[in-house]
Amino acid sequence: MKRQFKLLFLVMILGASFVSNGWAGSKKSADKVRIGVEGAYPPFSEVGKDGKMKGFDIDISYALCKEMGAECTLVKQDWDGIIPALLAKKYDAIIASMSITEKRKKKVAFTIKYYITPAKFVRKKGSGIEITKAGMKGKSVGVQSATIHDNYITGVYGKDVTIKRYGKQDEAYLDMKAGRIDLLLADSIALDDGFLKKPGGDAYEFVGPDLTEKKYFGEGAGIAIRKEDTELAGRFNKAIKAIRANGTYDKIQKKYFKFDIYGK
Repeated sequence: MKRQFKLLFLVMILGASFVSNGWAGSKKSADKVRIGVEGAYPPFSEVGKDGKMKGFDIDISYALCKEMGAECTLVKQDWDGIIPALLAKKYDAIIASMSITEKRKKKVAFTIKYYITPAKFVRKKGSGIEITKAGMKGKSVGVQSATIHDNYITGVYGKDVTIKRYGKQDEAYLDMKAGRIDLLLADSIALDDGFLKKPGGDAYEFVGPDLTEKKYFGEGAGIAIRKEDTELAGRFNKAIKAIRANGTYDKIQKKYFKFDIYGK
């Protein structure tokens, strides 16, 4: 009987230890946050000439970790595998300009938004292409694969245009300059900073309206976390509000933008 009691006590201790090693109960794990980033979406994230990650998403990641009192580790991940890698626990959160959409909510949970900007099309100057079904008929449109922009062009113009999908946004830029596609569709800031303002970008221009339809473009960019990690989501939400209130967010965004991208 005494032996059975000792065995039961040992099982209880081991069980408690197992629980404490998960996210919710461990001070050690709560002080370390692994964040999945893309590194191929300037000005939000990119790899600098020194090999280090930089950009708005990167600075926001470090600011949020500092606010939470957590040690931040960035994990570079290609976009098409960024959610699967989160679910496989390669990292704990995604900060990669990921829009909060109903489709993604079926797989992961999101924090409140940390910015929102519209999508837009880019055409070559003088091409005369208009953003209508008739004006785009037979044209080719470059988008990054598995994005909200991919969903939009497929859902709205899929029967009228040829869609060319790319693993990285930079690949679409290269094909546009090479004349292999007629239009680009992406986030307006990413297009402006990553394409129009780069060498040769002055030969191209925005065309059409700001695109913000919630069905396709969601509620803004949020931080994706696994659905069970509710405590982590709460900590991120609190930190987002804190850096907005204490001026840290404004200081970061002024490095990259001339206006408040947080939105209303």
